[in-house]
Amino acid sequence: MTQDQWIYERAADGSARFVLGTVGLNPLVCFGINPSTAVPNAPDRTVARVRRFAADNRYDSWTMLNVCPQIATDPQNLDRAYRQDLKAENERQIAGMIAGRPLTLLAAWGGLIASRPYLPSLLRDILRLTSAAGCDWVSLGDSTKDGHPRHPLYVRADTPLQPFSVERYLRGDTHRD
Repeated sequence: MTQDQWIYERAADGSARFVLGTVGLNPLVCFGINPSTAVPNAPDRTVARVRRFAADNRYDSWTMLNVCPQIATDPQNLDRAYRQDLKAENERQIAGMIAGRPLTLLAAWGGLIASRPYLPSLLRDILRLTSAAGCDWVSLGDSTKDGHPRHPLYVRADTPLQPFSVERYLRGDTHRD
């Protein structure tokens, strides 16, 4: 997998990152809760793991997107209420990245979605964009005991990708079969 050409979209004031990844025809598109400090050529631990999962699963590139684009090293530091301008730009960037392609989307936010009450609502709106393109959601192994898709930092490197129903997740149907 080549890492030569970067995709990097952020707010002019540095308060938000919308897209970080590499150029390719078959990316693994990972959705976290919010971005931390990663930038092109300087991945944080989460981005490094996503890059490895993409390579190990034969994707030619990877992209990191987030439910909330506000940069914070700790999700507890996210704004108490979401900013409509960031939400709108995040959805515009996600739609542009997907561009109607039926991509594989990795749900990878763990329990961090509980950091702010507005995060599930933001995810619902993102789901509308991805469903229209026919994207397939996957997770890293089984969900947590609370039903959340696992965060890339908290799984073994050989954890398999498996189907994940975001619709079911958002309905609160998190029991395991």
